[in-house]
Amino acid sequence: MPPNGGTRMQTRQAFSVVNGGQDLPPTTAPPSHSGSEGGIVEFSKEDIDALLNEKLRIKNKFNFKDKSELMGDYIKRLKQCIKWFQQLEGNYVSEQEKLKSLLDVVEKKCNDMESMMKAKEDELNSIIMELRKHLEALQEKFAKEEADKLEALDSLGREKDSRLEAERLQASLSEELKRTQQDNATANQKIQSFNDMHKRSQEYTISLQQYNSRLQSELHATNDTLKRVEKEKAAVVENLSTLRGHYTSLQEQLTSSRETQAEVIKQKEALGSEVTCLRGDLQQVRDDRDRRLLQVQALSDEVEKYKDCTGKSIAELESLTSKTNNLESTCSSQTEQIRRLQEQLAFAEQKLQKSNISIMTTRSEFEEQQAMIRELKNRLTDADSKILEGEKLRKQLHNTILELKGNIRVFCRVRPLLSDDGVGNDAKVVSFPTSMEMLGRGIDLAQNGQKHSFTYDKVFMPDDSQQDVFVEISQLVQSALDGYKVCIFAYGQTGSGKTYTMMGKQGPPDQKGLIPRSLEQVFESRQILEAQGWKYEMQVSMLEIYNETIRDLLAPNRSNFDAGKQYAIKHDSNGNTHVSDLTILDVRSSKEVSYLLERAAQSRSVGKTQMNEQSSRSHFVFTLRILGINESTDQQVQGVLNLIDLAGSERLSKSGSTGDRLKETQAINKSLSSLSDVIFALAKKDEHIPFRNSKLTYLLQPCLGGDSKTLMFVNVSPDPSSVGESLCSLRFAARVNACEIGVPRRQTNLRTTDSRLSIG
Repeated sequence: MPPNGGTRMQTRQAFSVVNGGQDLPPTTAPPSHSGSEGGIVEFSKEDIDALLNEKLRIKNKFNFKDKSELMGDYIKRLKQCIKWFQQLEGNYVSEQEKLKSLLDVVEKKCNDMESMMKAKEDELNSIIMELRKHLEALQEKFAKEEADKLEALDSLGREKDSRLEAERLQASLSEELKRTQQDNATANQKIQSFNDMHKRSQEYTISLQQYNSRLQSELHATNDTLKRVEKEKAAVVENLSTLRGHYTSLQEQLTSSRETQAEVIKQKEALGSEVTCLRGDLQQVRDDRDRRLLQVQALSDEVEKYKDCTGKSIAELESLTSKTNNLESTCSSQTEQIRRLQEQLAFAEQKLQKSNISIMTTRSEFEEQQAMIRELKNRLTDADSKILEGEKLRKQLHNTILELKGNIRVFCRVRPLLSDDGVGNDAKVVSFPTSMEMLGRGIDLAQNGQKHSFTYDKVFMPDDSQQDVFVEISQLVQSALDGYKVCIFAYGQTGSGKTYTMMGKQGPPDQKGLIPRSLEQVFESRQILEAQGWKYEMQVSMLEIYNETIRDLLAPNRSNFDAGKQYAIKHDSNGNTHVSDLTILDVRSSKEVSYLLERAAQSRSVGKTQMNEQSSRSHFVFTLRILGINESTDQQVQGVLNLIDLAGSERLSKSGSTGDRLKETQAINKSLSSLSDVIFALAKKDEHIPFRNSKLTYLLQPCLGGDSKTLMFVNVSPDPSSVGESLCSLRFAARVNACEIGVPRRQTNLRTTDSRLSIG
């Protein structure tokens, strides 16, 4: 296939460039033009399923040229599919960010609406209190006017009596004039009361003006607050999680606001009834005023008659006339005051009506905002599910490519900093890139001011739990039940957390390592598959390689360690491995295997060094052989699960090993050096691979050079004093990641007469 201008190297070559291309050999696979600038092909779910389930149809299985071309075309389509999923994932992430920002804006508007509703309610309450006070004042005025009315009626009766007496006896006119003077004094008192009422009305008008100015100042303050809120908008976006927590409180506030609204409506009805009563009282006041005017007119007529009857009382009558005129002017001023009060009452009613309309509008807007929030949350949930589904499919496609290429998968795990680590003024040496392409797959190591970047199939951060690690390998463990050979081994320096990763700690269930969790999954899946007609037989063996010597950790007589018993490693033509005289036990439950693990742990060689309180001084190999038979389909599968905890590499200058510890360190470093030589030879595709240079590499030969699904954990310490060993481990892991060992092959339709199944 000819390359074009926008070609990219295959995925594994991209890893090698990031990991430092000068240390890695180039792959021999042809370049692919799936990443060209011609556009990205879209895939449906049916296309992806068909692509994953597609099998190569080759008429002649020895025609490697056609097989290579078909394989290259298949990998090209897989790359196109992965690139499409990466772009789709980016679109989902950007859409999720937009939805989150829109949700922040909507929640902010809801908060503003709630504050406005509260301010409106406070304003209405203050208006209602003012109207109640005004009503009480009017009631007091009405009571006083009633008293004045009664007095005026009494005075009118007395004046009628005096008029009759004046017709009979002119001499009694002086007495009548005295009574008239008394009535005049009463009228003066009424005028004084009307003046007092006028003063109170003026004071009420001033208070209303002050209230209006106070409302204007509150309006300016609200505008300033709105400007300040717009400036704080960016800070509110960061408080999304807090606003979500306040969502429940907003609902409670909505309920309370609804109750308050109901109370306001009731108060409005009561206020309307009070206004009706006030209007009736005003009408009565007007009627009283008219009757008084008639009385004044009648008094004027009587005064005219008195003028005709006697000339002596002219001066007194003139004074009464002037007082009557004053009373008329006072009545007119009171009429004007009543008119102003009516206008104020109408304005208050209009304001109350506007407040009710504003409350209804705010409530409808709040309900719309709530509906929009629910819609945005649903869209956000859908986007999250689509992202998870896309990530799951991306991993599946990535694993399919790795299986087709036959590469060894590499996971990196960084342990947390411990109290014993020498962390002082040294800078942080391990960091993790946050870009979309490198997130969860990249790691950066700083040494002497220089940053070294590496990329693997998966990188676990210090805060990732044992369960998080196991989820990533659970499908690989499941392959053993499907008839594949599976090998998982942990590599790294002393104290980097290999044994914790593989075995875990005794005690809490969340501290279990990969080996106990893998066994639990295998036996759980066994029960599920038994319902489909499968029957499984499982066998366990455990050994350690100590100072280039194999030790059987399940041997009934532990004195064999001292007897120097020799165990021979043999490989047959089918790629299976046998260890002579090795103890192999049948197991039926995970509890039995857990007991055997504790028994093996007690027999394993451990020692104390300056770098680790309990350092593993040997390579531990756990093997689970699985034989499955389906009687309904006459199908048989034979799988092997190898879980290996390698001893840690260490430097004598740091470990301070002497005596037996020194011999152990030399043997460990020699076997790990032989493993490195094998990896170099595989990467260079040498004809001769030095598997026989050590017991470890010879035992791992089927995993490193056969048809096994192999995964390596490289464990790294974040201790700045161990940065040199960490860099060596990461570089070795990059070389392992670039090795191609062959396509995994499923073992079916095989039945062995030997009860000891293969180790690899």
